[in-house]
Amino acid sequence: MSRVAAHDADYFEHDADIGVIGRGPKIEDAFVAAAAAMFAFMVHPAEVQPLDRIYVGFVESDPELALVRWLNELLAEARAHGLALACFRLTRTGDRWRGEAAGEPWRRDFARGTEVKGATLTGLSVKEIPGGWEARCVVDV
Repeated sequence: MSRVAAHDADYFEHDADIGVIGRGPKIEDAFVAAAAAMFAFMVHPAEVQPLDRIYVGFVESDPELALVRWLNELLAEARAHGLALACFRLTRTGDRWRGEAAGEPWRRDFARGTEVKGATLTGLSVKEIPGGWEARCVVDV
């Protein structure tokens, strides 16, 4: 499991919400970078220790819908377990996606950012770019 370099995760403007962008050599890497960007909006990843793990799995043939599903599954599991997440991994076999994330229970001393409520279909795009893949969508804050 790896932390994503800052240059692989980015943001774009979108009215009252925020758009997240993930880029990577493979589609899975772009999704991981998008997740890192989304969770970094809530808490600085360097503050989070990878003490607890959560696992998600789903079947989705459409890459754009898979991105939204991935991000929302992570949010749901993080909420259910009271975790701040900072490390992500995702694999894909055909239409089957399996991911995991690591983090720790929310602490009072975390510098909390803005809570992300969910990933949306707004601005949704998953595409090949020179050198790899880009995954983007707007998240509701």
